[in-house]
Amino acid sequence: MVLDTPGTSLRLAHDVAEREPGPGEVLVDVHACGVCRTDLHIRDGELRADRYPLIPGHQVVGTVLAAGDAAELEPGARIGIPWLGWTDGDCRYCRSGRENLCVGARFTGLDIDGGYATRTTADARYCFPLPAGYGDLEVAPLLCAGLIGHRALGLTGDAERLGLYGFGSSAHIVCQVALHQGRRVFALTRAEDTASQAFARSLGCEWAGDAMGRAPEELDAAIVFAPVGALVPAALRALAPGGVVVCAGIHMSDIPSFPYADLWRERSIRSVANLTRADARELLDLAPRVPVRTHVTAYALERANDALADVRAGRLEGAAVVVTRRTALQ
Repeated sequence: MVLDTPGTSLRLAHDVAEREPGPGEVLVDVHACGVCRTDLHIRDGELRADRYPLIPGHQVVGTVLAAGDAAELEPGARIGIPWLGWTDGDCRYCRSGRENLCVGARFTGLDIDGGYATRTTADARYCFPLPAGYGDLEVAPLLCAGLIGHRALGLTGDAERLGLYGFGSSAHIVCQVALHQGRRVFALTRAEDTASQAFARSLGCEWAGDAMGRAPEELDAAIVFAPVGALVPAALRALAPGGVVVCAGIHMSDIPSFPYADLWRERSIRSVANLTRADARELLDLAPRVPVRTHVTAYALERANDALADVRAGRLEGAAVVVTRRTALQ
């Protein structure tokens, strides 16, 4: 499924040339690919690529078909391909363990053709063996929704009372990890979104309600998943002194002004940018031990536009996943 230019629907293409793996790369038979809100930002042009057409998708599950020279993956290996697809390894961020901030980073589904396809080629260093016990559909959302949520959760420190603003793909995974860690979780959604609130409570959130209001107790930390800038001041107002608001999206509408009193008493706001390979290894090791159970809705590859529309409208619980192989459904 190809994006020819921002703002247009994806196009089903049968004539895209397959690229053989170069040194350090692998050719991957794609089984499934999770659908991320970032894919919507790319489709809408809020995140611009350097070239078009491009193939979106960065929560890719597949098996290695062929490996180039020096690629440390064998044909037949089942792997996941996340958003971070390449770094230079030499900039000051990479040298200091912050490859998520690499100045030359390239991203799957934006700079590198992604997983809305039957095959793709990837740098083997940024592919990860997947834990046993997860089917292709169930494991796909871990590769971005899970990873970004995991990194965001880490930035909340040891916060006991955690608020999740927006309860979609990332939040439904983070909720399970946070509860496993012994935290108390509160879900905050649109006031009228009673379905998401009920879903949150079914996963163990002790309260779910209006994001523009307040939880029944002050929060020690909040993670804002919904790309709505107005939620940041709302989350600040819900914090206890010393609390933190973590903005987990790659794109967000403008944050409106707010009085300094809402920030005072050592409250803080910070953002999450991308992920590191260490994040991926940590979460993929942790998920089976929680165990994280993802809730997914499957779409055939040619229905990727429908999947994006449903994510935009919030018409599903958990995550959407595009399926390219029938075996992924088994």
